[in-house]
Amino acid sequence: MIAVRTCVGCRTRAPRSTLLRVVSIDSVLVVDERASMPGRGAWVHETRECVDAAIRRRAFVRALRVSGPLDTQTIEQHIQRKG
Repeated sequence: MIAVRTCVGCRTRAPRSTLLRVVSIDSVLVVDERASMPGRGAWVHETRECVDAAIRRRAFVRALRVSGPLDTQTIEQHIQRKG
């Protein structure tokens, strides 16, 4: 059985292995490459479109259940390096 998660950007279900896990540490989004960091995680496709949609819709804030704004600079830099 394959683990399936929902992308917070485009809201489609995909195998966990194709998505990027993101966690919040002190109101900063951090990419969890090994998917092993503690706490709540949000899953997103590693594409500019999905990350931008998630930021625009404040999906990371809702999925991670944090109050206040999140610093999204680290995930944006990660996507730029990959793309």
